[in-house]
Amino acid sequence: MALNNNNNLSLLFLLLSSFLATLITSSQGDYRLWQEQLPFIRRASSFSSISSSKSTRSNGGEKKFDYIVLGGGTAGCPLAATLSQNYSVLLLERGGVPFANINVSLLSNFHLTLADTSPASASQFFVSTDGVFNARARVLGGGTSINAGFYTRASTSYVKRVGWDAKLVNESYRWVEKQIVHQPVLEPWQRAVRDGLLEVGISPNNGFTYDHLYGTKVGGTIFDKYGRRHTAAELLATGNKQNLDVLTHARVQKIIFDTTGEKPRAIGVIFKDENGFDHEAFISKRRKSEIIVTCGAIGSPQMLLLSGIGPKEDLERLNISVVLDNKFVGKHISDNPLNTIYVPLNRPVKQSLIETVGITKMGVYIEASSGYSQSSDSIHCHHGVASAEIGQLSTIPPKRRTLEAIEAFKQNKKNLPHEAFHGGFILAKLAHPKSKGHLSLNNTNPDDNPLITFNYFSHPKDLQKCVKGIRILEKLVRSKHFLNYTKCDQETVDKLLNMSVTANVNMIPKHANDTKSLKQFCKDTVITIWHYHGGCHVGQVVNNDYEVRGVHRLRVIDGSTFRESPGTNPQATVMMLGRYMGVKILRDRLGRSAGL
Repeated sequence: MALNNNNNLSLLFLLLSSFLATLITSSQGDYRLWQEQLPFIRRASSFSSISSSKSTRSNGGEKKFDYIVLGGGTAGCPLAATLSQNYSVLLLERGGVPFANINVSLLSNFHLTLADTSPASASQFFVSTDGVFNARARVLGGGTSINAGFYTRASTSYVKRVGWDAKLVNESYRWVEKQIVHQPVLEPWQRAVRDGLLEVGISPNNGFTYDHLYGTKVGGTIFDKYGRRHTAAELLATGNKQNLDVLTHARVQKIIFDTTGEKPRAIGVIFKDENGFDHEAFISKRRKSEIIVTCGAIGSPQMLLLSGIGPKEDLERLNISVVLDNKFVGKHISDNPLNTIYVPLNRPVKQSLIETVGITKMGVYIEASSGYSQSSDSIHCHHGVASAEIGQLSTIPPKRRTLEAIEAFKQNKKNLPHEAFHGGFILAKLAHPKSKGHLSLNNTNPDDNPLITFNYFSHPKDLQKCVKGIRILEKLVRSKHFLNYTKCDQETVDKLLNMSVTANVNMIPKHANDTKSLKQFCKDTVITIWHYHGGCHVGQVVNNDYEVRGVHRLRVIDGSTFRESPGTNPQATVMMLGRYMGVKILRDRLGRSAGL
């Protein structure tokens, strides 16, 4: 009998060990694994050893690169990996790696990175002049390392409108999907939202698909079934290890230009390492060597401005030498406004981020999130995408939102019962806001945030769309399918609603038929879903090949070039664009011999 018990214990231990091994070896949190697979990732202070290596030395004892990519984010990682197949590439990322950071790697800790405002955080907190709290990525993998993970393609009409090659677009999407995208395990909350959307007329049911189709669908996710995040940084594994160098904690100060010719020509960059020492890196003199800026919708226009490309008057005001006067740099930037409604439950609900979406024909997308995690690393009780801890202070009008208000909420919520956190959010996002803003430098320190204004709801048509979105949310939460899921009587609902006011979450407005009231609700409760874009538009700052106009050997390839945010959530298309342009550049240089 004892022998059998020992055998059973041994078997149990073996099964448990196997499960943990699967969990750990596939996880981004395993430090040794990523170093073995991605040996070309080093800290910026190692650059001197890279640039003076005997095996790569050329032209005066320093290595020069065919491509220098600024920003190891959503577009930069697939771009650098692709270009390295045939050419030497230096990728500079200002943040650290995501792999050893469990706040980045785990779905249950999604909110922790956004709540961390320390200099070492993977996200950089900022507040637009509108008063809306926001964040930008500061980590290898960019936005894919800190977002809610939803993966969905742009519409075919968007691809056609932009002028991309549809065949190469689809190939590039599939290249990304094969490596890091998963079908979500649809949680009960998400199923209830899906069924409710169909009931209120957001049809047909398109099932699980990556495609952008009118109706209701379940999209992909970069979280696997164990709740582990897979970021754009993993796409670097497809790069040519002999040609690719990735430096983390490399804070680019500016781009260096040769201005002796007819047009300025980008030749190199200055960056600081983690110890604060300056380094210079240069592209080779080979024909078509380039510097490619992929710093994102905030970072790319900021980098151009810091380097002397932008409105002349703005640059001279900060004593920046003008390389090229372009009044459009930093202009026409947009953020898709988000408004939410909280639906309380009388029981715990499992945590989920974005999995289901309703794509309406009125210019509004309906999404949902639910539950909160209670891991040992987690903030005690939070609201995920709409957490007050991360600045989503939707019950306080934008101009009155402060860091002190966040701290007050943290203190006050300790007295709230757990029931106040049982439930989830229904989200209404404007698809293509007509309201436009602008970005300008606050100072010449690249580590600081620029001044950003989004002008939410400044265009009357945006307010009209928001009102329509809120009315859809109202119908959804009162739908038969959704009420069957919530199973709350009116007395319980009233009790939970009262708790939720203190929990700093939005409820359905009392006067839902009053358009004026709903317009004010939209303005007062606007938050972000981190889908800002623009600032380096095609046709104004870059041409159709993303080359900076009026400058040689410089491109911008990322969301700053978008006039509209693609699809319901943009990360799929930004990663696709990195791969797409990498392949296109190689084919332009090598023709069929590119092998892609």
